[in-house]
Amino acid sequence: MDRDLSFFTSPISEELREEGRTQARAEDILLVLEHRGIPVPDDVRARITGCQEREMMRPWLMSAVTARAAREIFGTV
Repeated sequence: MDRDLSFFTSPISEELREEGRTQARAEDILLVLEHRGIPVPDDVRARITGCQEREMMRPWLMSAVTARAAREIFGTV
């Protein structure tokens, strides 16, 4: 019996996968900051988790490795 697998290659499924990857990147940023013992204020957490552009978050993740404060990941202190 053949199964219809078209959903897995549809634009909707790709959009869902992209949302999942974006959410995972946000979680990675928060994990790095929290692991380093850096407090993450609610407004910073909201900006990270509310971002819909995964590629914009890449520099944030890289900055989270060396930032001294959570807000520094955005390029401002």
